[in-house]
Amino acid sequence: MTNTPTQLKDEALEKLNGNWGEVVLASFVYSIITGVISVIPFLGSIASIVLGGAFTLGFAIYFLHFTRNNTKDINLIFSGFKNFGNALGAYVLCVLIIIFGFIFLIVPGIIAALALSQTFRIMYDNPQLSITECMSRSHEMMKGHRGDYFILILSFIGWALLLPFTLFIGVFWLIPYVQTTCTIFYNKLAKHDPFADFAKDVN
Repeated sequence: MTNTPTQLKDEALEKLNGNWGEVVLASFVYSIITGVISVIPFLGSIASIVLGGAFTLGFAIYFLHFTRNNTKDINLIFSGFKNFGNALGAYVLCVLIIIFGFIFLIVPGIIAALALSQTFRIMYDNPQLSITECMSRSHEMMKGHRGDYFILILSFIGWALLLPFTLFIGVFWLIPYVQTTCTIFYNKLAKHDPFADFAKDVN
């Protein structure tokens, strides 16, 4: 894959053109629900862990459908609950591995996060795979591309720094911009993955 961050972001903006309203609404709903869950007294942390996997998977599914066939069904955010057990297992394992990496040094934690970054997208594309197989597939897929993905994520820092000037309302536009770009990155990688079951939603 030879696309630069600028090319990927331009493709994302082209995809978002004319669709901002629906996608921003989806991001708003996702952010509000997960945010409210996290601040529930006494139970917020536990609820965030228990429900985090399903919502992470559902949010990934939403943007996979959006980038591939322009579907903007907000109900897809909740579709991760159809695979609740695997989503929860993957979420807990990924979080533990990343935390374990950060305990030793920051760099191993970042590398782990990058290596596992495609787990939930792979889980949707390959429902026959186990949790550990999805994580392993993400690790293999990201070999040679972790640096590209890291640079892509860093390229949004400028926009993030502007959020205070929008009273942080701009985050609801930044989230779909980032998610659309990162999903396009995955789509391009998966097309060249000989192991990916990727045909069902690609135009």
